[in-house]
Amino acid sequence: MDEQLHTLKAVDLPEGLDALDDRILYALAGRQREAFATRRLMALAAFISLGGGIVAGSAVSAPAVAASPISPLGPVNALAPSTLLDTH
Repeated sequence: MDEQLHTLKAVDLPEGLDALDDRILYALAGRQREAFATRRLMALAAFISLGGGIVAGSAVSAPAVAASPISPLGPVNALAPSTLLDTH
């Protein structure tokens, strides 16, 4: 085993191996920048949509009207399936 370790020690390292750490750290830094930019864009989109909802909600000033309740005992609807199938 000592002979194999001495053989490995004598072998020169490939040139690309020296720059491998720099490339990995550069790629990680790029991903961190992208993640930060994505978070900022998502916060901006949320702020714009919230502001747009507030503006749209305050711009429409029509009073609210309660809908009449639906009752099965109420008047017959002209478009109910039972009236459409009636052949009299």
